[in-house]
Amino acid sequence: MEKLKKKWGIESNWQMVIIFMVFAITGSSSVYVAKPFLELINVTRETFAEGFWGGFLYYTLRLILIFPFYQVLLLLFGFIFGQFKFFWNFEKKMLSRMGLKFLFKE
Repeated sequence: MEKLKKKWGIESNWQMVIIFMVFAITGSSSVYVAKPFLELINVTRETFAEGFWGGFLYYTLRLILIFPFYQVLLLLFGFIFGQFKFFWNFEKKMLSRMGLKFLFKE
């Protein structure tokens, strides 16, 4: 645990607990928000053909939507829990590793 605290630049165990809570809440929330969003834009499981490929396309689209929701919610919950700076740096590092560094001007 000390290695992770050093790597992330965290000073206390309490800050570590808050960060883990934000990760947990964000993951659950992003999965929860994706379905109502798809329903809002009139994309439901019934929109796709029955069978394997229809389900595969629907759930693939849902997983793709979870990613941007996760990014936004991570910053939102990080802000609410007072850890915005940590999560902003975490986002920049993660997105730059994914080849999306052009999104951030330094």
